[in-house]
Amino acid sequence: MTARTTSARHRAARRPVTPLTEFAQNAAVGRRTAVAAAGGALLVSTFGGAMAAQAAPVETGHAKMNSVDLNALTSQAREALANAPVVSVAADAELNVEKTAVSVVSAAENEDYQAELAAEEAAEAADAAAAEAAEAAASTVSTSVDVPASAIGNSVISIASRYVGVPYVSGGSSPSGFDCSGFTAYVYGQLGISLPHSSSAQPGYGTTVPASEAQPGDLMWTPGHVSIYAGGNTMIDASKPGTVVDFRPIWQSNPTFVRMG
Repeated sequence: MTARTTSARHRAARRPVTPLTEFAQNAAVGRRTAVAAAGGALLVSTFGGAMAAQAAPVETGHAKMNSVDLNALTSQAREALANAPVVSVAADAELNVEKTAVSVVSAAENEDYQAELAAEEAAEAADAAAAEAAEAAASTVSTSVDVPASAIGNSVISIASRYVGVPYVSGGSSPSGFDCSGFTAYVYGQLGISLPHSSSAQPGYGTTVPASEAQPGDLMWTPGHVSIYAGGNTMIDASKPGTVVDFRPIWQSNPTFVRMG
């Protein structure tokens, strides 16, 4: 028996093609492959041709506002208008306007206004009278003699002259009425010099000076009476009942002058 030599051809081993393998191959060449599981089997569907991947657009800003459905808004507005209450007016309706008579009262006939004007005028008149009286009291000094120039500006004489015209009152010691010692005590008291209400006691509260050295503002004393020396041959005092405080000539023959303070 002749031995036969059989030449056997062997096929190259090939890996089984599976759906996953095909999916990977298609992906490499740009094909789109759909993979789905159905009844336990894996189905792969491939679409030829390369397709560019596209991302879904994102709406932001004005693009998002442009996407509003205007038709839907219009429908809502129409529905709101349709449901709004309607006011109907009859075609023959008439408009009546009531007319009220207006009465006008002149200023001369207005009692309240006239009363207000009268009150204002009375107040103005009172203010004017008070101002005039104050001015007259400050600028007018009724004296029986001229005040010496040496007494002008003297603090004692300046204070004493404010009370020119105040009546003499026995025992008086205020601007409503003075007697001689009440007047001098009041005037010097405003300068901080305290004197008793006694004509005989007041000279003891100062220093006696010669007549040749007497100055306006010095106390001038004679038994039973005191006054204030105003310079020259004048004095100011509350003299006697029936008179007023005033400047007058010195009538004492030999008065004593006393310097206060």
